[in-house]
Amino acid sequence: MPCIQWKTNLAITPTQEESLRSALGEAIALLPGKSKSWLMLTFEPETRMAFRGEANEPMAFIAVDLYGGAPDSACDQLTARLCSMAQSVLGIQPDHVYVRYLATNQWGWNGSNF
Repeated sequence: MPCIQWKTNLAITPTQEESLRSALGEAIALLPGKSKSWLMLTFEPETRMAFRGEANEPMAFIAVDLYGGAPDSACDQLTARLCSMAQSVLGIQPDHVYVRYLATNQWGWNGSNF
């Protein structure tokens, strides 16, 4: 039950979104027990953002919400992959990307919690 929320101050074209969806579907498997079949994605392009007091540079904030959690080493691998995607698909430098992980044991779906 992972959910990845991708916010950026850039516009995202349909082609870029498809590239991100595909790459994120593959990358989520870096986390043990997580798969594309349960992955939910949200994209929030053209979000008003500032980093280091500046709003004119391309940037992204990526939130990874997980049911249960994941090992630190797997999160490190996913962070590297997410930063690489941000750079290759959207031209965002890795030092302008924040990735946040939140894990919970309370996750609802289909009218009840797991």
